[in-house]
Amino acid sequence: MPRVDYRKLAPAALKALLGIDQFVRQSGLEHSLYELVKIRASYQNGCAYCIDMHTKEARLAGETEQRIYGVPVWRETPYFTPRERAALAWTESVTKLGEHGVPDALFREVREHFSEQETIALTMAVISINAWNRLAVPLGDIEMVGTYDPAKKFQLPSESAAASA
Repeated sequence: MPRVDYRKLAPAALKALLGIDQFVRQSGLEHSLYELVKIRASYQNGCAYCIDMHTKEARLAGETEQRIYGVPVWRETPYFTPRERAALAWTESVTKLGEHGVPDALFREVREHFSEQETIALTMAVISINAWNRLAVPLGDIEMVGTYDPAKKFQLPSESAAASA
């Protein structure tokens, strides 16, 4: 049981977050890259539920076990393309902004691999998973970790009721 049932009590907030996720999914950003971003940020934020969810989603999308296991130590592995490396570095920097923000050198690196539109989509991807992490960690419940079933995608309570009607 979550500390607070935010899914039930704040469906409008969840709908807004799902809207950001939908924007990213429709942006043309590779699904595999989006999953890598979600896994990396979730490790940074200590969100076990999201790590469980997004590693399962990545496997279903065809991601290899080797690359999934390598996400937390991506700098020390040869498994990721320069584009993916730029996205993972961007994810880390945007997730942990710090007092000096995102370095110009990193922005230039990202722009070598991503168009302006893709840079916006990538940034929105990081914003989205950070928002989900910041809901799941303080308000969630560790008993839910390991229970995510990709066959049963998340729906708002009103959508679940409408689907079963």
